[in-house]
Amino acid sequence: MSEFWLISAPGDKENLQALERMNTVTSKSNLSYNTKFAIPDFKVGTLDSLVGLSDELGKLDTFAESLIKKMAQSVVEVMEDAEGKVQENLLANGGLKEKMKCLKIDLTSFVTHFEWDMAKYPAKQPLVGVVDTLAKQLAQIETDLKSRTAAYNTLKTNLENLEKKSMGNLFTRTLSDIVSKEDFVLDSEYLITLLVIVPKPSYAQWQKTYESLSDMVVPRSTKLIAEDKEGGLFTVTLFRKVIDDFKTKAKENKFTVREFYYDETEIEREREEMTRLLSDKKQQYQTSCVALKKGSSTFPDHKVKVTPLGNPDRPAAGHTDRERESEGEGEGPLLRWLKVNFSEAFIAWIHIKALRVFVESVLRYGLPVNFQAVLLQPHKKSATKRLREVLNSVFRHLDEVAAASVLDASVEIPGLQFNNQDYFPYVYFHIDLSLLD
Repeated sequence: MSEFWLISAPGDKENLQALERMNTVTSKSNLSYNTKFAIPDFKVGTLDSLVGLSDELGKLDTFAESLIKKMAQSVVEVMEDAEGKVQENLLANGGLKEKMKCLKIDLTSFVTHFEWDMAKYPAKQPLVGVVDTLAKQLAQIETDLKSRTAAYNTLKTNLENLEKKSMGNLFTRTLSDIVSKEDFVLDSEYLITLLVIVPKPSYAQWQKTYESLSDMVVPRSTKLIAEDKEGGLFTVTLFRKVIDDFKTKAKENKFTVREFYYDETEIEREREEMTRLLSDKKQQYQTSCVALKKGSSTFPDHKVKVTPLGNPDRPAAGHTDRERESEGEGEGPLLRWLKVNFSEAFIAWIHIKALRVFVESVLRYGLPVNFQAVLLQPHKKSATKRLREVLNSVFRHLDEVAAASVLDASVEIPGLQFNNQDYFPYVYFHIDLSLLD
């Protein structure tokens, strides 16, 4: 499952023993895979400031999750011709161990082996400063995402509009990709070539009558140059001064003169515009000709899938220099930006989760700071109800009223302003990596 439960309990002897009991029960019953979740010691500040940060972090958490889901969906849209490869482009860059900073890590591995990034978010600065850094980083990514996706959507719309012109029937579609210069009499003071749409059942009638529909029609000047399921597009050459009379007679015989005058410059411009838009759209994605290679590294009790960024000083086993140099070749600017900034936003989101656990644990368990955070990964959806019962039983002593209310939604907890079903005796936050659902 791509679902995680991030919980914490006080770090005293009694609760550490409770955590051990939880590990024993969940392991024997095959309910979840559990790992410690390391959170640094932050500067606590005042309790009033923590209450304010708790509210701010809740909003930032929701914003970050929404942002990475938008970015994941943008990757899907950009990779419309290779949707099967979307997931392998949604990775977190490094962040596990110092020696692995050059690696692309799958999201599950990043979460289960999370380490706080001290360089990017110094734990020694006040908590409000850390939160502000995260908020500004995500806001900038959102701003850039809006501008880049707007430009891409404009490109797609312009291309779709041009493509629509080349679809449809002969009455409405563009003719620039059908006609050629040789189909027309050009640069004549007296003669002009018209295009006439003739229903399929009337082909024989057209051939017999077109020369007599008006005076001054050039004999044997008609030619079928295109057709669809309803009819055909014929050329006919005649003298300019009889155009109106010919159109009237053609209409009476259910032949339709298509208003079109050959302009080589305009036709070439339209063709070039289509080619340019197709090229621009493709270049936004354009994946490498070398398939993404997968190496692997293993942590105790957990397998980590990795993909090298191409750092020659830290080669992955089984990868040649040529393969490493080819990684990322040919990626378009939008896809490349999405991959890099999805990683940045995802990493920031997990840091926000860590901050929420810290702040809520201090508010819940008090000072001095002493708690243990644990990450649980339920093995299957059907096990979540039983897992929740185990947690509520093991940590019932932390808040008897809250534990009882989980089973009885009618019990109200004084001082709480949210649904009782979202409150548990222990600190709890949910992480869902099903970003494409």
